[in-house]
Amino acid sequence: MPIDRIDFVILAALQNNARLSNKELSARIGLAPSSCLERVRALTRSGVLQGAHAEVSGAALGIGLEALVAIRLVKHSREAFRRLYAHLRSLPEVLCVFHVSGVNDLQVHVAVRDVHHLRSLIVERFAIRPEVDHCETSLIFELHRKHQWPSYARVDGDDNGSATAARPSLRKPRR
Repeated sequence: MPIDRIDFVILAALQNNARLSNKELSARIGLAPSSCLERVRALTRSGVLQGAHAEVSGAALGIGLEALVAIRLVKHSREAFRRLYAHLRSLPEVLCVFHVSGVNDLQVHVAVRDVHHLRSLIVERFAIRPEVDHCETSLIFELHRKHQWPSYARVDGDDNGSATAARPSLRKPRR
């Protein structure tokens, strides 16, 4: 689905606040509510807009520490990756698994209660796996997450390949 400038502004607004009502969203971008709703539905049907997510406080859930665990596999086979992915996905502490290039094969983002919980997770759930050759852990001191993807799609005919920043509104500012 080609994304035009209006779609891009809708996506930017929803990435910043997925709880916007259609009325608030349409007012913010200067579009009729019915047109805005139809565009959001079209973006959803086409798979561009894939859902809305809540931001939850880890501290409120008892999470005191996050870490990235780099994992190097013993053998690079589809079966080894499949088994390890299935194991990692089954662990509640695992937030995200990245298959990466370089010395290590995976980067695993985990959330745990404390350093003792982290040690237990790595020793008892990661390192003992037959697929795992090596684990290296980096503690996350701060996390600064952007909630808006850059767009390299053509917007209003701009095809220079650079990332496009969303404008907060399509309306012209009053003078």
